[in-house]
Amino acid sequence: MGRPMKARNPRTGALDYEFTAADEADVAAGCEALRAAQPTWAARPLEERFEILERFADAVERHQADIAQALSTDTGRWLLAASETRGVRPALERWRRYAPEVLAETRGQSQAIPSIRFTQQLVPYPLVGVISPWNFPMLLSLIDTLPALVAGCSVAIKPSEVTPRFVEPLQRAIDEVPELASVISFFQGDGRTGAALIEHVDLICFTGSVATGRKVGEACARAFIPAFLELGGKDPALVLASADPVKAADTLLRASVLATGQACQSLERFYVHESLYEPFVARLVEKAREVPLNYPDIHKGIVGPLIFARQAEIIAEQIADAVAKGATIRCGGEVETLGGGKYVRPTVLTEVDHQMQIMTEETFGPILPVMKFSSLDEGVRLANDSKYGLSASVFAGSLEEGEAVARRLQAGGISVNDGSLTGQMFEAEKHSFKLSGIGGSRMGPAGLARFFRKKALMMQSGQPLPIEVFAEDQARA
Repeated sequence: MGRPMKARNPRTGALDYEFTAADEADVAAGCEALRAAQPTWAARPLEERFEILERFADAVERHQADIAQALSTDTGRWLLAASETRGVRPALERWRRYAPEVLAETRGQSQAIPSIRFTQQLVPYPLVGVISPWNFPMLLSLIDTLPALVAGCSVAIKPSEVTPRFVEPLQRAIDEVPELASVISFFQGDGRTGAALIEHVDLICFTGSVATGRKVGEACARAFIPAFLELGGKDPALVLASADPVKAADTLLRASVLATGQACQSLERFYVHESLYEPFVARLVEKAREVPLNYPDIHKGIVGPLIFARQAEIIAEQIADAVAKGATIRCGGEVETLGGGKYVRPTVLTEVDHQMQIMTEETFGPILPVMKFSSLDEGVRLANDSKYGLSASVFAGSLEEGEAVARRLQAGGISVNDGSLTGQMFEAEKHSFKLSGIGGSRMGPAGLARFFRKKALMMQSGQPLPIEVFAEDQARA
């Protein structure tokens, strides 16, 4: 059963972890068991489901050291890996706040036929499939799983084969809560496992690249199931003439290189008003040069290794393309191999334009290309000149000015006088624009509501219409 696979250590480059990929038969059998357990789970009162999930949060805390160690090995970083293990309880608290609003049954009366009243019943999807990426392995495996469980669904998770180590210690925490263990399962593997999963679930939540997301969406369409896709981005930052260039440079640097730029909300292209361009670039280069690598000591530094080896090739290709077309490297610019891992120091590029891949294609690394603009309309046009629309940032002299410009940007989450706030707060509902995704928001109350289908129960308290009402000769009356 299954296929043997190996995972690469991002700090050493060694293929030092072996696991078994679930095959079609494994997925089919596992999903059948999850589907069989779901009615009992959904029949539990909401508060009972929350009590069980709170015990899961307790179990995660008991296994926190092992889970964090596995995540750290998966991703090559420590602080962010440890932070992933602390997200379960706050997430449950958030869904507990939203649940009464989302789960309240709607009752009403027909305006056209007053004798008809209706109730809307919420019916959870029996089995939700979650296909998660490698950049935040646990966080993005659970970000859709937890609200689906709150809703009363069973959940099948296919984590990334690039970062599989966390599953084993997390599974031990799940196994300590038998009621939960029957309605949540991991299926390790690659794209073949994910494709098999789509054939056996009722809804898919996918986080990843546009290319893979397109395949997932097409497969879901063939299976006639909903797909919630959060895909890539090429997130822009606009620095207006009224902004403080030092504050903007410092903040946008953080929003670009945190997590080594391997986050969907990382800023990947900067547009700066020409009046601030020189001081902004000078400050950005100064601060970028000071950012230390997270090497050789994993407990020191900021910029860690690239998790996925192929990403190093993509970054090198994009930098080479930009330089060949006239860009200037102001700092960084090379992929370094240190201890077997692939590292890229924060890289500032100037003299860039939209003929370069670095300004149009997702990079997923600590690369900061800076382009000047003359008028506000030009800046907005450049920021919107993208096939992506995930998130963006605006720096201005006042929040009012920043908000006015943010309203003109074609992206789902806009940070004003900050950057990458979508990675810090989860209350505001947002949609992905353009190729950055499709489907309802995973944030706010909608993040829970999307796991229900609505059933309309229409009740007639008067006399049903007789068939004679629809006789053709009634049309002359």
